[in-house]
Formats: sequence, C-alpha cells, structure tokens
Amino acid sequence: MNLDSALKPVLAVAAEHAPAVDADGRFPEEAVSALGESGLLGLTIPAREGGPGAGPREFAHVAAELAAVCGSTAMVYLMHVCGAMTVLAAPPPALPALAAGLATGRTLATLAFSEPGSRSHFWAPVSQAKRNGGEDVRFTADKSWVTSAGHAGLYVTSVLSADEPGTVDLYAIEADRPGVSVTGSFRGLGLRGNASAPMRFEVTAPDPTRLGPAGTGLALMTDTVMPWFNLGNAAVSLGLARAALEAAVRHTSSARLEHTGQTLAELPTIRARLARMSLQLEAASAYMRRAAESIAAPDEQTPLHVLGVKALANDTALAVTDDAMRVCGGAAFSNHLAIERFFRDARAGHVMAPTADALYDFYGKAITGQPVFG
Repeated sequence: MNLDSALKPVLAVAAEHAPAVDADGRFPEEAVSALGESGLLGLTIPAREGGPGAGPREFAHVAAELAAVCGSTAMVYLMHVCGAMTVLAAPPPALPALAAGLATGRTLATLAFSEPGSRSHFWAPVSQAKRNGGEDVRFTADKSWVTSAGHAGLYVTSVLSADEPGTVDLYAIEADRPGVSVTGSFRGLGLRGNASAPMRFEVTAPDPTRLGPAGTGLALMTDTVMPWFNLGNAAVSLGLARAALEAAVRHTSSARLEHTGQTLAELPTIRARLARMSLQLEAASAYMRRAAESIAAPDEQTPLHVLGVKALANDTALAVTDDAMRVCGGAAFSNHLAIERFFRDARAGHVMAPTADALYDFYGKAITGQPVFG
C-alpha cells in the first residue's frame, strides 16, 4: 500500500465534512466510508489475515494526519484499530471471518470498556458475567463513552470473569446480537462527531466469543490495547496541535496592523510564542516517533514509552492549542480559522482514560520500582 496515496483522498473527504460534523455533532459517515474504501481501516492487519501489515509508526502517521483535518474521524479510526488489534491478539473461535472483515473495512470495530461505576479506570469493570449453563455466559454491562456507538459492527467489551473471580474477560460482541443497545446521546465540548454515547450490553455470550482464556482480559488491555491506544491518542493530540500551529502561523503572518504596517508575526511577543509552540510540538513528536519504534520492536523501555507518550502529547496539545488561541486573538475565537475547533478537540485526550494524570502516576510508579496497577 502506498500510504500517502491512500490517505490523500480520505483527508479531502474528512476536511470537506469536518465543519458540519463538528457543528451538527454527527458521525463522520463520509470519512469513515472513505477510510474503508481506501484500505486504511485494515492498515495494521497482518498480511496473513489479508491486510497490509503496517506497524505502529504508520498507524500514528495516519491518525495524526486525520486529526489535523477532523478530530472526530481520527478518534473513530483510533478506536477501530484498537479493537481490531485486540481481536487479532486473541481471535475468538466463534468468529472466524472477523479478521477478514476488519482487514477489508467491512467491519468497524471499537472498544466498550469504561463504566459509570469505575469511571476512567477502564481496566476495572464492575459488570459481572455469570454462567448461563454450558458454554454461555450472561451479563448486563452498562458502558459509558463508547466511541462509534450505534455505528460500529463490533464491540470489544469487558466484564468481570464468570470463571476466574476477580479477573477480567473480553468478549467480541457483534452489533446485531440481541441485547446490544445505545442508551443515550453524546454532545461534548469537542470531538462532537465521534458518537461517544453510553451503551448497554444485556447479552448471552458463548465462550467462543471470548478473547483468549478466561481471566486474561487485563493482560490484553495492558499488553495490546494500551500500546495502540496510547500511541494513537498521542498522534491525534499532536495532529490537532500541528493543525493549530500551522493555522496560527498563517494568520499571524498575513494579518496586518495597518497603523504600524507590521504583521502580527513581526511582533516579538507573537514570534516568541510561536517559537515555543513549534519547539514543544517538535519535542513531543520526536518522543512519539521513538515510542512507535519501541512498540514495534519492544525493549526494556517500551513500558515507559507506552505510559509516557499519551500524557506528554496530551499536555503538548493543550499548551499549543491554547497558545494558538492567544496569538490569533479574536480571529481564533470565531470559527473561520478552525483553531477553536482544534482547541476544543484537544481537550478530550487529556481526560480520556487512561487520563494524562493517571499516566503520570503510573510512569512515576514504574521509574520508582512500584507496581503500576497496584
């Protein structure tokens, strides 16, 4: 796959519809459809499963480029890749055709982890699966913040295990399974089109729809979900930050003070702030590239990179988009520069589980030799 050739028409579609997706809070159907047609929904699927087998660095590139034109589309894409890679890490025997659907883009995947009872502690569901006789379990799981709710074809859903007390199981729940429903709507400060609505899974799930052996859900979350999600979330944050910086440079370089004849960019205070924004973005982007390389070829530093990349990128996006608002003033406060959209969208990453503050805590535990999830 020629990545840039595949991506170019998708970015055009996403950019065309991004203002309406944001203003109307609607799912980015056109851009997601274009992603499917381009083959990018299957970007990270291994060749043996029918995909191009691209790695973390290519994935981060696509997520960042999407975010620079439409944050909502980027989040839908991120969650699809996370769901797909989790399924491929422990394929459910009952769904042998699932990998092919994910590789071709026929199936849009997402994660359904966070619950009202455990909030941003996505690794700790409170919903309990119970044996339903034979090889079936039954559970009612109320999930909050399910990206692509009502639009995905597959939900990777977490529950407390029916067989291994105190542990977590993950199930691949298809959207047409009886008992799957969207129970609310989503209207957020930013990322308004990613349909992060609450859902209820009141389902009977056969054992062959479970991902991996009983009790291994937490390991899948930490070993598979977190590397792909944290890297992708970082890429989304930095894509938004880059778009805000570029918009700020364009505006300040062209907007002129007629009474002095200067552009805004000729003011020392504006130039200094733009420089700081650029340096912050470059530093965080370099760390993200290092994290992607480490995830692709794991070493002893990989766990730290997984924990650090999202937190650093989230904070960088907060700072850069805030400074973009400052240097552009009232022009940024209105929506014709799109900076206010990037500003609002960038706020989501910091509070999205695992939150940046939680990741700093985990990172601190790791470098001081304490159990990360203890």
